[in-house]
Amino acid sequence: MKIQTHDIRVFFRYVLPAILSFSLSGVYCIVDGYFIGNRLGDTGLSAVTIAYPIVALLQAIGTGLGMGGAIYYSIYKAKGDDSRARLFIAISNWLMLVFSVILTALILFWNSPALRLLGAGGELFIQAKEYVVVISLGTFFQIFGTGLVPFIRNLGGSAYAMVSMIAGFITNIIADYLLVWVWEQGMAGAAIATVIGQGMTMLLALIYLFVKRHFVLRIPLNQIASAAVLVLKVAAAPFGLAMSPNTSLMIINRFSASYGGEAAIAAYACIAYMISVISLVLQGVGDGSQPLISKYYGTGRFRQLRSIRSLAYGFSLLLSAAGCAIMYMWRDKIGILFGASLEVNMEVARIIPVFLVSVPFVAIARITISSFYASKKTVLAYFLIFIEPVLMLIFMLFLPPLFGGQIMIWWSTVFARILSAFLAWIMKVYVDKREFSYA
Repeated sequence: MKIQTHDIRVFFRYVLPAILSFSLSGVYCIVDGYFIGNRLGDTGLSAVTIAYPIVALLQAIGTGLGMGGAIYYSIYKAKGDDSRARLFIAISNWLMLVFSVILTALILFWNSPALRLLGAGGELFIQAKEYVVVISLGTFFQIFGTGLVPFIRNLGGSAYAMVSMIAGFITNIIADYLLVWVWEQGMAGAAIATVIGQGMTMLLALIYLFVKRHFVLRIPLNQIASAAVLVLKVAAAPFGLAMSPNTSLMIINRFSASYGGEAAIAAYACIAYMISVISLVLQGVGDGSQPLISKYYGTGRFRQLRSIRSLAYGFSLLLSAAGCAIMYMWRDKIGILFGASLEVNMEVARIIPVFLVSVPFVAIARITISSFYASKKTVLAYFLIFIEPVLMLIFMLFLPPLFGGQIMIWWSTVFARILSAFLAWIMKVYVDKREFSYA
């Protein structure tokens, strides 16, 4: 299929700002890890890594709810049904508000069992709990900070969404420096900095939506349930995609605690921070393409849909190759960046090549999943999202005891991602033959 110049221009106009936005959301955790690791050492770095899946859960829920509403907004807007499109803005806002209240209460009251389930104990538990309690109090800012951004992109404000993310990121860095290094507030200070940064992004997003008169709360009572079900049905896919690196993190930490101990957890923390940025860049390609895929799907313009998706595959593979090259060249310095001990830094340098094997396969899987939920093929997206952690868990249960302990924890992750990518490609080919073969 020949890709037209117009498609290329439109693709990059949407995707480049989204890539920067998503990569900055990943750098939030790196900033906390950098300041904490260089102040509190391996224990602090391990503690924030143990706790981070809870933070990621909040941000993933916000992303999912926002994306779920934004996809339906784009589809109905493309069909010319403006009133129906605005209804999905309203229901997403209400869902974000309800989830903010519920999650704040849940994390405040049940953070201890959750942290122990994630593998925290002793000093790790004390420091991780300090971090999570503060994070829970800022749930509202984190859910709205991530949930409003997809609407801005679908309203044609990709550049503004990028600016709002940059502003939040810079705010987070300044707050981390002051709270963790200057005022020595430790884990609580890093958590406060994260909440402040997300709050800045939320504020700028709200300003945009109010100026554009697209911050909507009014919704007919008889349409609340049906609209909520539609949004939640789609939201589960981007939520799962945003959570997938952190699901992997939780599984790896849990098994590493048994085989490699705190040193293995700290080593993977350094790698996970860097890999998560590459994953979020790839998600930026997928979700940056989403407004276009949803628009073309809504109007039946399948040639353009396939053209945009092909560009997404090619660009994501190029970015994954660049990310792998950078990480490989700097593999012996990544641990040092986070203040890790010499022992941990050597382990990071040794095992990074193992994880880099899987990165191109992650690119294929993520673009396929994004294109599925952008065109309302949510069941296929669900399957691909949740099969990876299932495969990872199966491999980790059997391979380490049989073939080498901790090293097979690392390779189990790689095998699961490669197999998931093959399944994604098979499903993509099947969908193309069934729906788009005439396009």
